[in-house]
Amino acid sequence: MAEPATTVADRPAGQDPETLKAILLQLLGPDGVSADLDQRRLHSQDIWSIADATVELVVAPRSIDDLARTVAAASSAGYAIAPRGAGMSYTSGYVPVSDRTVSLDMSRMNRILEIDAENMTVTVEGGCTWADLDAALAPKGLRTPFWGPMSGLTSTVGGGLSQLNAMFGAGHYGTSSESVVALTMVLADGRVLRTGAGGEKPFYRHYGPDLAGLFCGDNGAFGIKAQVTLRLMRRPAHEAYASFVFATGAEMLSAMAEVARAGLASEMCGFDPGLSKVRMKRASLTADVKVLGSVIAKEKSLGKGLMSAAKIAMGGRDFIGADDFSVHIICEGRSRTGVAEDLEAVRAIVKARGGREVENTIAKVIRANPFPPLNSMLGPEGERWAPVHGVASMRQAPVLFAQVEALFAELAPRFEAHGIYVGYLFTSLSTNALIIEPVFYWPEARNALISGAVEPQHLARLPVLPDNPEATAVVAEARRRVIEICARLGCGHFQIGRSYPYRESRDAAAWSLVETIKAALDPTGALNPGGLGLGGQTKRPS
Repeated sequence: MAEPATTVADRPAGQDPETLKAILLQLLGPDGVSADLDQRRLHSQDIWSIADATVELVVAPRSIDDLARTVAAASSAGYAIAPRGAGMSYTSGYVPVSDRTVSLDMSRMNRILEIDAENMTVTVEGGCTWADLDAALAPKGLRTPFWGPMSGLTSTVGGGLSQLNAMFGAGHYGTSSESVVALTMVLADGRVLRTGAGGEKPFYRHYGPDLAGLFCGDNGAFGIKAQVTLRLMRRPAHEAYASFVFATGAEMLSAMAEVARAGLASEMCGFDPGLSKVRMKRASLTADVKVLGSVIAKEKSLGKGLMSAAKIAMGGRDFIGADDFSVHIICEGRSRTGVAEDLEAVRAIVKARGGREVENTIAKVIRANPFPPLNSMLGPEGERWAPVHGVASMRQAPVLFAQVEALFAELAPRFEAHGIYVGYLFTSLSTNALIIEPVFYWPEARNALISGAVEPQHLARLPVLPDNPEATAVVAEARRRVIEICARLGCGHFQIGRSYPYRESRDAAAWSLVETIKAALDPTGALNPGGLGLGGQTKRPS
């Protein structure tokens, strides 16, 4: 077995902060280096946790050369490097394990470098958001197969590949990594590593071993995603939407699994009654003019758009009963007839499993407004929000759901005592897996990251809640026990961070390979120590 990479705590003290700051200022200029305490604290927390340590500096490179020089300077000076995209981690994915850490802010490396419609590839910098990428491709009639998570308004392509994503396009094309052609990586010592066939202009992923795959889901522990080349496809010409309700989660999961096996839906998004109640507590869809405008714009004609918007405005959300499980499905394709046939096949599957069709309002809104503001990061009364999830096989998904439900029934008295409530989000990945994501809401003070992510006008409407460590401890226990259930059932996970037991899930040969890769690419353990279980320590919840 290879020797494990050293952690930042094992390395000599190296340069003092002022010396490193001076070097980085010379490289990046004053706009690229911040020692502001509030900024450093912001970069030392994620949605779930606040680190015991505070990063020393926040740096923002502008180019791949900037990035390579910055990483090399920080690493050689004895500092850890914490790569950060939009900060949407809820698994302590990038928080520091030592004060001797430089936070790598990729927001200035956000350009779309080339849209190559002839070779059907697009190349972006790692800090480009999914929303910006889709907006640039739409006028050209193009799209990436997987085209973003719901947080894509701020979530970055590089961060998404480090953590992996689900949602838009995933029903047909799988997670974000399955749309990758090639990566340009910056390693801990500043070297640049390129994957794929085609040299400087890669057009195909596989040329020998799949080196790109090593860096997908690596949590930034192997290298920094400087540039990403993704596959393109022509935007589907036709879409159709449908929503269905079920009396039980088992019936809904059975229908979702069969729709997935048949490859009928580009997206499926399911809610349990708990999450539906949260949605209904929030402002009505009809009150959001922007949402209705998006629905109008999606239609081929103004008349059809106005009819769709009017139907949504009149329908509201009352068509979903308080105890219903609901699933919202989008079909897409090259021909109207083909899409209609797919939707009819979906209807037959749902009917055979006890479901019934309802107004397709939510399905339409999801597609018309795929990247909404991040206001759902707080509950309708200002509560904190944190998910946990498992990626389950079709056979194991109902088992996972039943066991988590049994856990929550056991914890119900403690949940009630502390004002904790839960819901579920369900979705699919190609023909292989369903994702079950329990979501917790509880009364707790929001941190700076959440306050900065939510729209100011929305934030102003919500009460400011006090610290509530006792309730947070119960949520932390519930999340841990859900993860233990997932481990027993052999589930996978996205966004491994420091929350999911990746190391424990690998056999000895696989973990030896992971350590060998880490030692070869990052021998001093500078890159995101603690990610993937490679050194470091876990952080306390905020």
